[in-house]
Amino acid sequence: MILKVNQINDVAQATILTEEASLANADMFKEEMITLIVNGTKLIIVSFENVNYIDSSFLGSLVVALKYAMPRKTDIYLVALKPDVKNLLTLIRMDKVFKIFKNYEQAMETL
Repeated sequence: MILKVNQINDVAQATILTEEASLANADMFKEEMITLIVNGTKLIIVSFENVNYIDSSFLGSLVVALKYAMPRKTDIYLVALKPDVKNLLTLIRMDKVFKIFKNYEQAMETL
């Protein structure tokens, strides 16, 4: 298990538990995200508070989860990005694809 999930109605607050989001855990992350979507979650807020490093395979799993979520009317928000991770997402323009917030509270205010 890579995600610690707190389910509140149809919103899932999912915290990535590992410090390195990499090929080693990308498939497990993708499977856990798809399970949340299949179970009817309408918003998944993914916290990167523990993540110091992210690689392209993990980013790919994040995009796969989003592609799976979109036709099912599920949103995925990202929160608590450390500066290096946020800079990478901005560099590859993923900040245009995902809504990024400072923390869970700020993300929940959009509901």
